[in-house]
Amino acid sequence: MTPADDIATWLTSLQDRLCAALEQADGVAKFREDAWQRAEGGGGRTRVLRDGAVFEQGGVNFSEVSGARLPPSASSGRPELAGAGFRAMGVSLVLHPHNPYVPTTHMNVRYFQAIRDEQVVAWWFGGGFDLTPYYPFDEDILHWHRTARAACEGFGEQRYAEHKRWCDEYFYLKHRQETRGIGGLFFDDLHADGFDASFAYTRAVGEAFLPAYLPIVERRGPMAWGEREREFQLYRRGRYVEFNLVFDRGTLFGLQSGGRTESILMSLPPRVRFEYAYQPAEGSSEARLHDYLRPRDWLNETPDGVKA
Repeated sequence: MTPADDIATWLTSLQDRLCAALEQADGVAKFREDAWQRAEGGGGRTRVLRDGAVFEQGGVNFSEVSGARLPPSASSGRPELAGAGFRAMGVSLVLHPHNPYVPTTHMNVRYFQAIRDEQVVAWWFGGGFDLTPYYPFDEDILHWHRTARAACEGFGEQRYAEHKRWCDEYFYLKHRQETRGIGGLFFDDLHADGFDASFAYTRAVGEAFLPAYLPIVERRGPMAWGEREREFQLYRRGRYVEFNLVFDRGTLFGLQSGGRTESILMSLPPRVRFEYAYQPAEGSSEARLHDYLRPRDWLNETPDGVKA
């Protein structure tokens, strides 16, 4: 097996374990799998869960695609790779819960290599996870970032700070001047540490997702909610749509490389609403979210007296 084959084996195992844990957390719904093939090379396993007890819709996708020529989105920043072939693989996850008090979340881990004359001429890893609450709780945010920091331990003293900052900068809606949520980790083009260390860190990030997210689901899932909270959730989901269709590099790469459209757009919420010039009532729970949509040093701040 090649190193890329080893990565594919881990990714499919990760997909299996994520799906099993999320089905257990939901307690009702099961993932439906669509296995697909791509004419240009490769394929994937798209798994979608719908209308569960916890999750309105969730997807956990594995894809491995290859091609004779890189799409423009992959070579624009690396002109020396223009015209090269490629092999790309990854697992991506997006969960949209029913309960507005349970955050939407995203996780992705991926590997990419460029090939010329049957030789790998460049490779890198990427990935991360981020949290998008509608009604934020400091306890949840601190748990999320503590788990992210723990995943970074052993990979350099600055790893968490650097990839936390990268997440804040990447998941940012410039036209709204707000972050998509409260951040997490994000990294791309990871190769300088060597293959083994880069792969180990990518595994650490992928394996940290469930310990980061499921305790939040357990805490917030039982909370009662009504039409007001639901309408605000649907409105804020619009920001998720805006980011994924305007800024997300994975969406652009997938569409430009001839990927499966349904799998690429699986990340979009099943229901959403847009409202012109909406402003929450001053002092309301909905207005409180605004203060969280900016980069903050969560582990050194102590919001509402919660100690890090």
